[in-house]
Amino acid sequence: MARKYFGTDGIRGRVGEFPITPEFVLKLGWAAGRVFAGQGANRVIIGKDTRISGYMFESALEAGLSAAGVDVWLLGPMPTPAIAYLTRTFNACAGIVISASHNPYHDNGIKFFSSRGDKLPDDVELEIERMLDEPLEVVEPDCLGKARRIEDAAGRYIEYCKATVGSGLDLSGLKIVVDGAHGATYHVGPAVFRELGATVDVIGVQPDGLNINKDVGSTHLDALRAEVVAREADLGIAFDGDGDRLMMVDHKGEVVDGDELIYITAAFRRARGELAGGVVGTVMSNLGMEKALADLSIPFERAAVGDRYVNELLLKKGWQLGGESSGHIICRYVSTTGDGIVSALQVLRAVVEAGRSLHELKSDMTKYPQVMINVRLSEKVDVSVNPAVSEALQATEARLAGRGRVLLRPSGTEPLIRVMVEGEEYQEVADCCRELADVVESQLG
Repeated sequence: MARKYFGTDGIRGRVGEFPITPEFVLKLGWAAGRVFAGQGANRVIIGKDTRISGYMFESALEAGLSAAGVDVWLLGPMPTPAIAYLTRTFNACAGIVISASHNPYHDNGIKFFSSRGDKLPDDVELEIERMLDEPLEVVEPDCLGKARRIEDAAGRYIEYCKATVGSGLDLSGLKIVVDGAHGATYHVGPAVFRELGATVDVIGVQPDGLNINKDVGSTHLDALRAEVVAREADLGIAFDGDGDRLMMVDHKGEVVDGDELIYITAAFRRARGELAGGVVGTVMSNLGMEKALADLSIPFERAAVGDRYVNELLLKKGWQLGGESSGHIICRYVSTTGDGIVSALQVLRAVVEAGRSLHELKSDMTKYPQVMINVRLSEKVDVSVNPAVSEALQATEARLAGRGRVLLRPSGTEPLIRVMVEGEEYQEVADCCRELADVVESQLG
């Protein structure tokens, strides 16, 4: 069945525009509560990032869940992966995150975790959508859900993060700059690295409800790059607004993206006999990572774009490591979901135990030049049925045979075709991408 509201990462949009309104979110809380209560469960935890609308939606969800007879435990501002972890440790039937991740403050969203800390099963999401069409009926007054705040949530999560690398990791001697994106990691992120011994300087840790992701964080790295170089730090760590995405900067101010971080982690764990199976990337993962992994005899497979699809393929293959170039990295040997802090610790362990700088470790993988052009369409169409586009695609693939890769990917939210080409030589890649994009635009734009 097609979903009306849920996308690949929950429900998201601009605050005040349907469905991101207090009325809808209250009804969503009630619908979810009815579904969870029907499964015999009666406790849901709620966490949020730092955007100002989180107060409003937290209250709306609390009211809806209470009306359905479900107790609510409130965490306050916490990273998305912390909510997945605490859902498990508090034996809650579900966790709810109020966040729009790397989007600006005027957006927000709602997503759910199951009792295991995974994304909700499809049948549960569909049942919640079905309940949204039912009239809201409040349980009897003596059956209303109660609410409480969890005061020690941050401390619990900090200890969990440190435990993912064992008791032997000592970051003493490392100077790190942490960029919290004025988001959900602003308080817990720096604390984790300090408690492990690192000298930590910070930016992006003064949220005011409106500045989340603004010119800082994993999608805006210039500030971190400048700070790392100015402070002569060993490296920089950048999170996004909800803390499930990680990007890093080496001591030279060069960006180390998700593909490179996944490769560093995979190579380190393989060298120590700790890598179970292979690595899952996406159709956008750099060809250089695939080839570098192949050089180490590490299997690699691609999933559709989205951490949900990466996780699904990891589970299907029985593998433990995967992610996206954007910095969503899933280390299933310690976490059920993408976790920026946990992923950073895996990389720092490699830096410390290998005795090599982040710059040296990333140099073991050579990224291929990659160019992408977005072609706007008048309406969503299937590009595969256009003969001229198909012919141009085949010609480009033949030109780069064995030396590159071509991808035409429709946007999931807009009438756009993303034309991506990567290969060994930048100019050839750029020329191929421009020529193919011109054909797509002339035929479909």
